[in-house]
Amino acid sequence: MLTIIGSSTGPEPPFPLRMEGKVIHGYGRGSKELSIPTANLPIDSNLTPWIADITSGVYFGWASLRFPSSSTLSDDTTTTSHLGFSLYPMVMSIMSNKFYQNTERSAEVHVLHEFKEDFYGAEMRVLLTGFIREERGDYADQEELIADIKLDCDVARKSLDRETWAL
Repeated sequence: MLTIIGSSTGPEPPFPLRMEGKVIHGYGRGSKELSIPTANLPIDSNLTPWIADITSGVYFGWASLRFPSSSTLSDDTTTTSHLGFSLYPMVMSIMSNKFYQNTERSAEVHVLHEFKEDFYGAEMRVLLTGFIREERGDYADQEELIADIKLDCDVARKSLDRETWAL
């Protein structure tokens, strides 16, 4: 697999794609089983009509979060902040997660930053700038799945670390 995705000139059509919503509870596997926490967004094809037709797989780009005022996360000074939103690189899976035999698609964002606590209810906006790979369901075991997710994170970091991919 390539370790850098996308043109050296920046995102190309159909990107960027936008999605937003309040972070909701998912299946609870990201943090607990995989040690790779995810922020789940509700899928609403009225707000994001492109989501019905997009290829099931892993994407990368940027996530901006506005934390509830009661959160200690809002004091995080390691990121750029604008209008109360803090910006982070991210990878996002839009898929049914065949490894777990799910039947419905979910939108799960893994923000490439460590947080002190969960942030359910936070406002999240994502900007998908590129596609890493299609969904796989043929993993031999959970360790193989985790290795693929970690590779996706490395690809996203390296791809976004180019000047033409910065926001």
